[in-house]
Amino acid sequence: MKRLNRRDFLRGAAGVTLVGASGTFCQKKESQAKGPKKKAAVEKRVRVVLVRDEKVIDSNRKVNPEIIARMLDDGVKALLEEEKAEVAWARLIRPDDVVGIKSNVWSYLPTPPELEEAIRRRVMGAGVPQEKIDIDDHGVLDSVVFAAATALINVRPMRTHNWSGVGSCLKNYIMFHPHPWRWHGDSCADLANLWKLPIVAGKTRLNILVMLTPLFHGKGPHHYQAEYTWEYKGLIVGIDPVAVDSTGLRILEAQRKRHFKKDIPFTASAKHIQVAAEKHKLGVADPARIDLIKLGWTEGALI
Repeated sequence: MKRLNRRDFLRGAAGVTLVGASGTFCQKKESQAKGPKKKAAVEKRVRVVLVRDEKVIDSNRKVNPEIIARMLDDGVKALLEEEKAEVAWARLIRPDDVVGIKSNVWSYLPTPPELEEAIRRRVMGAGVPQEKIDIDDHGVLDSVVFAAATALINVRPMRTHNWSGVGSCLKNYIMFHPHPWRWHGDSCADLANLWKLPIVAGKTRLNILVMLTPLFHGKGPHHYQAEYTWEYKGLIVGIDPVAVDSTGLRILEAQRKRHFKKDIPFTASAKHIQVAAEKHKLGVADPARIDLIKLGWTEGALI
């Protein structure tokens, strides 16, 4: 039999699959303990990567396109335990895919175009022609590419939100519904149901939570003050959107405590992340079940 090296063993143990409510999950295999008296399912674990670089933005917060592209590649490689970015991306995207890149255009803190372009280049590098790729936010329901999409990449900045506590990967899919305001009740508790819509269900290959200059405090639905942002200079990358959001939420909570010197609740509860895990079984929110891999700059990581 072929001898397994450590990398082969770890990959097998991690059990990276292309199955799950959000499209693809990077997780350990579920199994049952053997024995006549006790059979207990082993809880699923998921992998999330936090990658930071001190030089990704300059003193004017302008994004360095080369550095953010490298951060993206490093995150994807670590997520899938691959040495080459091309190989890792080829495991996420097939040449016959139609790919929608769900971005976010909130004027105060949009998805950086440098990151959008880095994603587009990697998708094209995986063999997808440019005409089968679209990047959009508010216009996703009018896009012929998104209508025919077989794969989605979800990317947006992390910020506080007046109705859902935080705006992160789970909430980024609200524009896939023709009436997004209908999801605002009860602190947007059931946002996970968005991931069951036919245009979305089972298609998400990657979630990227942008943590370059997150907004950690807000007042009102469209409030923005630069003093409530900070230069975290990171990306959170994962296949499980709940685990990605849970990790980002912990960082935001830690920054709020550091800034205000005490625990101050969000304007609205960010309970939709826990609800997504417990009620809708979309992913994992429990930090004890999230294998967090940290790459790059470590100062002020807060997690």
